[in-house]
Amino acid sequence: MTTLLLTHPARLDHQTPLWHPERQDRTRAVESALEEERFAWLVREQAASAALELIELVHPEPYVQGLFDAAPLEGLVAIDEDTSLSPGTLEAALCSAGAAVQAVDEVVAGKVNNAFSAMRPPGHHAERAKAMGFCFFNNAAIAARHAQKRHGVERVAIVDWDAHHGNGTQEIFWSDPSVLFCSTHQMPLYPGTGAASERGEYDNIVNAPLRSGDGSEEFREAFATAVLPRVAGFGPDLVVISAGFDAHWRDPLAQLSQLE
Repeated sequence: MTTLLLTHPARLDHQTPLWHPERQDRTRAVESALEEERFAWLVREQAASAALELIELVHPEPYVQGLFDAAPLEGLVAIDEDTSLSPGTLEAALCSAGAAVQAVDEVVAGKVNNAFSAMRPPGHHAERAKAMGFCFFNNAAIAARHAQKRHGVERVAIVDWDAHHGNGTQEIFWSDPSVLFCSTHQMPLYPGTGAASERGEYDNIVNAPLRSGDGSEEFREAFATAVLPRVAGFGPDLVVISAGFDAHWRDPLAQLSQLE
């Protein structure tokens, strides 16, 4: 099996306040771990910056332009209490989205079996026209739309196992039967969405909330009873994993079954 690892130096140019949990050290820690000899087999590439037309597959042009207009030349500009723009934020965000797109291209083309994007800022809280929760562009949503528009992929499953609910991805695909969104997350917790009753217009949303303190047994049960059966029934052509960092799998059921 061939796995592609995508990074870009711009990930470090997105600055956040000193106290902020989403900071440069996140990707430094991941990349340090991946430098171990047991990961020497990874195919490593530098991600390309996404063109604006790719971002606008998901986010409307006025929203994107508004972020560029708000970006500072120095210092930080707060969008909300925990989401800030720095001078390097948008280039980092474009490269983060670009990594997601590049992962799709190489997986769908059969160059690699799967791909992992070790980029920041993350994306799953970004709604169609709203930045929040450290997120500006919804990388998983952009990857899914690109797969459909560029490669003719019909059905995409997005599986999100971050501690927080991917409200942005849910909002974007709420009324889209061609995308299945599944999420495990702690509840109650930010951003307050993700109840099991939130199912989407076409029953294409699957939320499996977990309680604080739940461990591996409860996590695996959520996948075995709520997520995996729905993914299997949906029959996706591509699976996008959203978990702070992004992974893309062409052979989704075989890969997801490894969680069992």
